[in-house]
Amino acid sequence: MKKRSKKTKTVLSEEDLILLAKLERALGYTFKRKELLKNALSHSSFANEMRSKQIQADSNERLEFLGDTVLSLITSEYLYKELGRGYGEGDLSRVRSAIVCEGSLFGFAKSMELGDYLYLGKGEAATNGRERRSILADAFEAVLGAVYLDSGLAVARKYLLKYIEPTVAEIKKDGNTKDYKTLLQQIVQRTPGELLEYILAGESGPAHERRFEVHVLLNNNIIGKGVAFTKREAEQFAAKEALVWFGE
Repeated sequence: MKKRSKKTKTVLSEEDLILLAKLERALGYTFKRKELLKNALSHSSFANEMRSKQIQADSNERLEFLGDTVLSLITSEYLYKELGRGYGEGDLSRVRSAIVCEGSLFGFAKSMELGDYLYLGKGEAATNGRERRSILADAFEAVLGAVYLDSGLAVARKYLLKYIEPTVAEIKKDGNTKDYKTLLQQIVQRTPGELLEYILAGESGPAHERRFEVHVLLNNNIIGKGVAFTKREAEQFAAKEALVWFGE
């Protein structure tokens, strides 16, 4: 009979415990299973480096997967309850997208200086991995997944709402629930034959913080410009500027 291989339990050093305790204070949550938090902070570059030394280590990718689902569920539930009947499915989806996008998660992670606590491989650490938007956004989701496994949905909800409540309030205030591209398209379509297009005008900044500049053109004339960390957001900002040009 074939024996099952036993998974080696994550061993936490004194240095680990000091680091994790400091982060727990920043999180406002104390883990019952400290190894979950270390796992949430372990980038694949670190896990691969440890395995090359025959040291058991897991990356935070599975916890990120779980955290992504928890994030979507809690955010959707909160928006459903918080926003009134005037917000249809499309509006709710746009607000949720604004909250769960990489840019927002990066901001949440930066607010707690999550990058200072990440376990990275030497190469990733040397190339400014602690500031990389994708790494920090993924780590935020992984930590949320770890909180969920450690204490359940109610505690995960309480933890997450600290971040998304102010964001929702800001989105409502700024009116960012609107799909400016759709509004612009509807206006342009009133005149048959008009050609509306978006072009990528330029990119700037380091690889981990790339900014995109998009121009929206009407019949080859620039009517709006937008700059953001994603092309999609830049297009929305360009369309918003174009709507002002139309007097909307």
